[in-house]
Amino acid sequence: MSSFAPTEQRLDVTLGKYREFPRQPAVLVRLVKHLYKQIHDEANAILRPYGLNHPEYNILMMMYGTPDNAMNPSQLSDAAGEKSANVTRLTNQLCDKGLIARTASEDDRRKVTLTLTDEGTALIESFLPGISMLLLQQTGNLTTDEQGQLEKLLKKMLEGFPA
Repeated sequence: MSSFAPTEQRLDVTLGKYREFPRQPAVLVRLVKHLYKQIHDEANAILRPYGLNHPEYNILMMMYGTPDNAMNPSQLSDAAGEKSANVTRLTNQLCDKGLIARTASEDDRRKVTLTLTDEGTALIESFLPGISMLLLQQTGNLTTDEQGQLEKLLKKMLEGFPA
């Protein structure tokens, strides 16, 4: 992983030019951004052999995390943190790959349910060992207590954003 020092140096220069600049919040936000990029890149490397990318993985995992392996597009958008247009694009790709199926509601044809196919479930279960190892590696420098503390702090930070 690259050093965060150059980013801190740029923040210090910014602070020298604009004294009211909130250095600590900027450091935290930029650290989250750097972590996201690293997490995204490492996940893509694991998922590439399965013909998936990180956003597709997120959609599949949101569905896998439900009792019936099914969600509607608006639920997926909320759960995955994606805009509805992006969820449409991603679910179209996953449908084309045969990993999810789209069915219309019998009561209201405007309502759509997305469900993992047997192939989608099998693919998830084939990459989960590698993803599990990656998650353990990515958090390996933190103790169990530190992971709990970080989870609480990140959730608290997330609560500060508008819904």
